Amino acid sequence: MAQCVQSVQELIPDSFVPCVAALCSEEAERLTRLNHLSFAELLKPFSRLTSEVHMRDPNNQLHIIKNLKIAVSNIITQPPQPGAIRKLLNDVVSGSQPAEGLVANVITAGDYDLNISDRSIKASVPWYSNWKDTLMELKESSLYTATTPWFESYRETFLQSMPASDHEFLNHYLACMLVASSNEVEPMEQFSKLSQEQHRIQHNNDYSYPKWFIPNTLKYYVLLHDISAGDEQRAESIYEEMKQKYGTQGCYLLKINSRTSNRASDEQIPDPWSQYLQKSSIQNQESYEDGPCTITSNKNSDSNLLSLDGLDNEVKDGLPNNFRAHPLQLDQSSDPSNSIDGPDHVKSASSLHETKKANTGIIHGACLTLTDHDRIRQFIQEFTFRGLLPHIEKTIRQLNDQLISRKGLSRSLFSATKKWFSGSKVPEKSINELKNTSGLLYPPEAPELQIRKMADLCFLVQHYDLAYSCYHTAKKDFLNDQAMLYAAGALEMAAVSAFLQPGAPRPYPAHYMDTAIQTYRDICKNMVLAERCVLLSAEILKSQSKYSEAAALLIRLTSEDSDLRSALLLEQAAHCFINMKSPMVRKYAFHMILAGHRFSKAGQKKHALRCYCQAMQVYKGKGWSLAEDHINFTIGRQSYTLRQLDNAVSAFRHILINESKQSAAQQGAFLREYLYVYKNVSQLSPDGPLPQLPLPYINSSATRVFFGHDRRPADGEKQAATHVSLDQEYDSESSQQWRELEEQVVAVVNKGIIPSSFHPTQYCLNSYSDNSRFPLAVVEEPITVEVAFRNPLKVPLLLTDLSLLWKFQPKDFSGKDNEEVKELITGEPEMIGTEVISEFLINSEESKVARLKLFPHHIGELHILGVVYNLGTIQGSLTVDGIGALPGCHTGKHSLSMSVRGRQDLEIQGPRLNNTKEEKTSIKYGPDRRLDPIITEEMPLLEVFFIHFPTGLLCGEIRKAYVEFVNVSKCPLTGLKVVSKRPEFFTFGGNTAVLTPLSPSASENCSAYKTVVTDSTSVCTALISSASSVDFGIGIGSQPEVISVPLPDTVLLPGASVQLPMWLRGPDEEGVHEINFLFYYESVKKQPKIRHRILRHTAVICTSRSLNVRATVCRSNSLEDEEGRGGNMLVFVDVENTNTSEAGVKEFHIVQVSSSSKHWKLQNSVNLAENKEAKLASREKGKFCFKAIRCKEKEGAMQSSERYTFADIIFGNEQIISSASPCADFFYRSLSSELKKPQAQLSLHTEKHSTEDALRLIKKCSEVDLNIVILWKAYVVEDSKQLILEGQHHVILRTIGKEAFSYPQKQEPPEMELLKFFRPENTAVSSRPSVDQLSNLIKTSLHYPESFNHPFHQKSLCLVPVTLLLSNCSKADVDVIVDLRHKTTSPEALEIHGSFTWLGQTQYKLQLKSQEIHSLQLKACFVHTGVYNLGTPRVFAKLSDQVTVFETSQQNSMPALIIINNV
Repeated sequence: MAQCVQSVQELIPDSFVPCVAALCSEEAERLTRLNHLSFAELLKPFSRLTSEVHMRDPNNQLHIIKNLKIAVSNIITQPPQPGAIRKLLNDVVSGSQPAEGLVANVITAGDYDLNISDRSIKASVPWYSNWKDTLMELKESSLYTATTPWFESYRETFLQSMPASDHEFLNHYLACMLVASSNEVEPMEQFSKLSQEQHRIQHNNDYSYPKWFIPNTLKYYVLLHDISAGDEQRAESIYEEMKQKYGTQGCYLLKINSRTSNRASDEQIPDPWSQYLQKSSIQNQESYEDGPCTITSNKNSDSNLLSLDGLDNEVKDGLPNNFRAHPLQLDQSSDPSNSIDGPDHVKSASSLHETKKANTGIIHGACLTLTDHDRIRQFIQEFTFRGLLPHIEKTIRQLNDQLISRKGLSRSLFSATKKWFSGSKVPEKSINELKNTSGLLYPPEAPELQIRKMADLCFLVQHYDLAYSCYHTAKKDFLNDQAMLYAAGALEMAAVSAFLQPGAPRPYPAHYMDTAIQTYRDICKNMVLAERCVLLSAEILKSQSKYSEAAALLIRLTSEDSDLRSALLLEQAAHCFINMKSPMVRKYAFHMILAGHRFSKAGQKKHALRCYCQAMQVYKGKGWSLAEDHINFTIGRQSYTLRQLDNAVSAFRHILINESKQSAAQQGAFLREYLYVYKNVSQLSPDGPLPQLPLPYINSSATRVFFGHDRRPADGEKQAATHVSLDQEYDSESSQQWRELEEQVVAVVNKGIIPSSFHPTQYCLNSYSDNSRFPLAVVEEPITVEVAFRNPLKVPLLLTDLSLLWKFQPKDFSGKDNEEVKELITGEPEMIGTEVISEFLINSEESKVARLKLFPHHIGELHILGVVYNLGTIQGSLTVDGIGALPGCHTGKHSLSMSVRGRQDLEIQGPRLNNTKEEKTSIKYGPDRRLDPIITEEMPLLEVFFIHFPTGLLCGEIRKAYVEFVNVSKCPLTGLKVVSKRPEFFTFGGNTAVLTPLSPSASENCSAYKTVVTDSTSVCTALISSASSVDFGIGIGSQPEVISVPLPDTVLLPGASVQLPMWLRGPDEEGVHEINFLFYYESVKKQPKIRHRILRHTAVICTSRSLNVRATVCRSNSLEDEEGRGGNMLVFVDVENTNTSEAGVKEFHIVQVSSSSKHWKLQNSVNLAENKEAKLASREKGKFCFKAIRCKEKEGAMQSSERYTFADIIFGNEQIISSASPCADFFYRSLSSELKKPQAQLSLHTEKHSTEDALRLIKKCSEVDLNIVILWKAYVVEDSKQLILEGQHHVILRTIGKEAFSYPQKQEPPEMELLKFFRPENTAVSSRPSVDQLSNLIKTSLHYPESFNHPFHQKSLCLVPVTLLLSNCSKADVDVIVDLRHKTTSPEALEIHGSFTWLGQTQYKLQLKSQEIHSLQLKACFVHTGVYNLGTPRVFAKLSDQVTVFETSQQNSMPALIIINNV
C-alpha cells in the first residue's frame, strides 16, 4: 500500500474515539455562528488532549491513556442514507488530487524508476520531455515512496461516516453536552428543556437513531458566554447556580467571542478550523475547471454542509424539538435560509463560481482570540478529566461487576480470561459449518452484549489487554449462539486489539480478520463492515511488511457493487506489489490499469488518467505494443474528457506512430479518434503555427532532390538522351565513372589541369551523394523533391493538398544582399511556384514516393523545410464512435471521412564525421544541404536526340546515325564536347570528312563508307593513300576520349537545333554493352557560380558475333626485293565466320583488306586467284596471304611522324577509301585504345646502360608496326527483305611470328602449382634476349641450285657453289661469326651431315653495318648422290659495342635441301 501520513498505531485509535453528542439552544448556536462555525465545529481543532490521562481499571490498576481524542457532534435523529455516504466519499476522492508543483515521488523498483505523484501525469506519458530530469534529481535524493492522500481522505471519511450499528457500541454516544447561552432569559430552564429533549430522544421508541452507549448517559451542562456582548456577572451567577444543581463535575462556563468580528483585520489569528473544514469542502477547484462536474447534485444540495465526519453541520431549526434530518440525506427539503453562508456547501456546477468567490472572504473564528482558543482547549480537558473519563471508569466497573454476578463467577473476569487463554483451547467451528443466523438479535441487557460493551469501552480508552480478553470471550459466546454478525464484529476487534497490545504479547491473528471479512461479506452481506475490516487489516499487514497478504486482501474485496471502492483498493494493492522486497513491477502496472478502469467507471476521470499514466511507465518501451495502445488510447480519451487536449493529441499520436499490431478496424478507429481530437485542438487556435502530424512516416534520409526538367519520352525514331532522372537507381560504380568522365573533359578544357574550384555536377541528390555543399539550381528550371512516405497502418491514408513548405531569401549574388526574407506556407508565387498534389493515397502498409515540384523565378537562397498537407482517411463502412463526418470535408476522387491540416519537417542527418581524432572518439555528424539549394542565374540548357540509333549490332559493324543538338534555354551555348570511356564505339567524322547530307531519310542501304568505283584489273595490287592521325583527333598527347562536337560556328543559339551524322561501330566482344556519353557545354557569358553544364546519355547496345580475324607476319626468305633492300614480309590472315544463323546473317563477303602503318604497306595478295569472291558462309574459315614491303624512306621522311600510309587490296569493284571517315576514325580509335594498354616492360636491375641499349636494339629487330583492317559486308535476311550490313575488323601486328587477333583474348587462370621453397643464389638476374628476339637479329638465307648433276664415275668429289646471304635487321653495327664445323657427333646426325663437308675457311668473322646485306661464297663437297640439308652453318652475332656474344639460332628456318644426281 501507499505510504500514509499516520502510522497504523495512530490511525486505529483515531478511528475509534469516544463519541459525545451536543445539544445546543438556539441562542448558543447563534453565538458560535458569529464565527461561521457550529458548536461541534468550534470544538473540533481542540478535541485531542494535549496531555496524558490516567484512569483505573476494574482491578484498580492505573492505566495511562495517550493522545486521547474525543468526537463531538450534533444530535441527528435520521440515520445517514447509503446513497448520500457514497456521494460524500466520491466527492472526497475527487476533491483530493495530487497537488501541482510538489516534488515527485519516485520508487526505484528493479530496473524501473516509477514516478508516482503529482507530476506523474506529465512524467509518465511518453511525450513528456523533462521526466528523465525529474527522475535524475530524485534519484540523487533519498528514496521516496508514494503517498495517496485521496485514499487517506476516503478512509478517514469512510470510517467516520459509518452509521451506528446494534452489534457494536464503538460509535454510540457516551455523553451529551447540553449547551445554553448566558444571554438566555432563563438559562436554567433552557438546560432543563435540553435535558428533557435528550431524554426523550434516547428513551422514546420513536427515535431509533442516534444510538446511545448505556441508558444512563452522562449529561454535561455548558454555559456559553459571549464576552464582547454579554454580562459577565450574570454569567458567573448562573454558573454558581449550575454548580449547585449539577455539581462541579457536571457543568462548565465557556467564555468565547472576546472581540467583535469587525476587528478581524487588525491582527492575524491562526485559523485551525480550515484544515478540518477544507476536507469536507468538496468544491475542489480543479475538478470543476479541468473537467465536467462529477457530482450529481440535487436541487437543494446547497443546504448540505458536509464537514469531516459528515454528521454535524446542520443548524437546528427554530424549535429544539424539531430535529434535522441527517446531513447525508439526499431527499430533504430544508429551507435554504437555514444554510448559513458557511464554506462547506456542496454546490451544483452552475453556482460554482459564486461559491468560490464567497469562500474566499470567510474567516473562521473571527471573534475568537488566542485566549479563547486556550479556553476551549481547557474546556475539553475539563470535560474529559472530570466528566467523561470518570463516567467511563465507573461504567467499566459496573459492567465488570454485573458480568461477575450474572455468570456466577467467583473470580473477576480478568483472572478468568487468563485461564481460558493459557490452555485447553476449544476448537472453533469453521465458518462454513455455521448456520446463517445473522438475523439473530440480542436484547439490550443480554450479558453477551454487556461483555461487548465493556470490550468496546476498554478499546476506546486504549486498554487493549482487557479489550482483547472481553472480545475473545464475547466471540466464543456469539459463535456458540451462532450470531454471526456479532461474532464477526468481535473477531474483527479482537484482532485489532491483539495487534495494538503494548509489548505485542501475541502475534496478530490475521485469520480472525479473514473470518470476519468472509462473514460480513458472504453471510451478513454487509460490504461496509467488510470494507472496514479490509482497510484496518491491510494497514496492519502493511506495517508488518506483509505486502503480499495485504494485496491479496485488498483485491479480494473488489467487487461490482462499488467502482470507487474497487478502484481505491486495487490502487493500494498495486502499491503493495511495488513495496515488496523484490518489487513486482508488472503486477503493480496491471493493477494500476484495473484501478484506472474502475476510477473511470466511478466518474473519477482525473484519478483514472493518473493511474493509466503511472502504469504507462512500466509498459512503455517493453514491446507490449497492444498494452501500450490500450493505455495510450485510454489516456487520450480521459485527457480529452478533462479538456487536456494537448495530452490527448500526444497520446493518440503515440498509438499511431508505434508499429501497431492492432487489427485494421481498430487502427481505423484510433485514427479517426485522433483526427477528431486534433480537429478540436486546431479549432481552438486556428491562426497558430501548423502542428506536426505523426502520419504517414517520412523517411527523411531517402529524400531525393532533382534539379532540372523531366526527360522527354521517345518520339518515333527520335530518342532523347537518358540524362539523369529520379527513375534511375543509384549505382556507385556508374556514378564514379561519370565523375571521372567529367574530370577528364574539364582537364582537357583547362589545358590538362583540373581547377581547384571544380566539383562534379550533381543533378540528383540522395543519401549517397556528397551533400556537404549547397547545391546549385538554375532559375526557371524546376526543382523536384521526392519524399518517401510509408503508411504503418493497415488502413489507407489520404493526403490532400500536398505541397512543399519552403522559405526563400532573394539575393543578388553579384551585388549587395537583399536581406528581405520571404517565408513560408502561402509563399510568394512570383518568387517560387509551388506544385500542389490534390490527392495522394497511400494504401495500408504501403511505401510510396511523392514527387513535389518548385519553380524558382528569382535568384537567391531557397530552404525546403518540409511538407504540408491535410491528413485524412477514406470514408469506409466504419464510423467514429458517435461522430459522423465533419463539415469541411474534401470532395474528390476518394471520399474523405475527416481531415486535419498539418506539416511534417524534412530533417536529414548528415554523414557521420570520421576524419580527425576528435571526430572518431565522439559522435559528430556533418551537414546535409540537399534541401538548401542556391538559385543561380540563367544557364544554357542542351537537349540531345539520337535518330536511327541502333540497339543491336554485329561485332565490328559500322552503322550511321544522326544526333540532334537543341538549345532549349534563352542563352547561347558553346564549347560542346562529348567524352566517353569507349571512344572506339562512335565518331562524328574527322576534319577531312566531307559532311554527308543532313537528312537521315537517305536510302537505308546507302553505305556508311566513302567509296570509289575501281577497275577490275587492279585487283591484285594495293591502292595507296595516306592520312595523319592528327586529323582524326589522335594527336600526340591528346585525349582520344574527349571529342569536340563540330557545331557550325561553334555556338548553338537559343532555340536553335543542329543535326550531325554519327558513325557507330559494334564493340568486338559479343554481349550487352552500356556505353556512357557525357556532353559538356558552357555558356557564352561566363557565370561565377556554374562554369559548365553536362548532359549524360547511356546507350545500351547488344552485339552478336560476326567474324574472328587472326593474323601473323613473318620474314620472307626470298632474296632482296625490287628496291634492293631486304625486308619483305608475308602476312597470313585467317578469317572465320563465327556468326550463328540466329542473327539472320546469310553470309559475309570480305570486300577489302587494308593495311595502315608508318613503315609498311601491303603490296599484293599472294593466293587471291583461288578465292576470287572471298565469301564465308556460317562457320566457314578463309585464309589469305599478302606480301608486305617497307614504305619508301623518302615518303617517311617527308611526312610527320604521325603520318600513316594506307594500302587497300580490293576483292570487288569498289574501293573503300580506308584513309577517310569513318574507316580511318575507327582504326585510329582502336589503335589508341590498344596503345593505352600497358606494354610489358623489361625489368633491368643492375645491368649497365649499354646492355639495356643492346637489348632494346635486339628487341626492335623482331618488332613490326603493321595494322590490318578487314572490311566486310554481311547479307542479312530480315522480314523477307535483304539488308546489307557492313563493318570492319582491326588486327594490330606488333611482333614477327606472333599471332594477333581482332577480338580480345580471354585470359585463362594459371593452374595451381605446388609452392616451392628455394634460396636464390644470384639475385642479379642477367637479362638475356629470348631466342625469338635473337633469331630476328641477323637474317640468313642460302642460295644454291635445287638439284645438281655430277658424274661421280669421272670425279669422285662433287663441289657445289653456295651463296650465304647475311642481312643485318637491326639499326646498329653487328659483328658476325659464321662457323661451318659440324657440332653434332651423334650417329643420327652423321648419317645426315657426315656425307658432305664445307671446303675452305671453317670460320668467318664479319662486321655488318646497319641494315647491310653481305654475301659469302661457300663450297660444299659431296661424295655420294642423295638429298642433303645445307642448313648447317651456325651464326653467332654481337653488337659491335658489346662484349657478350649471343648465338643466333638460325636452324628454325626452312631446311635447305639439295639433290645430287649422278650422270
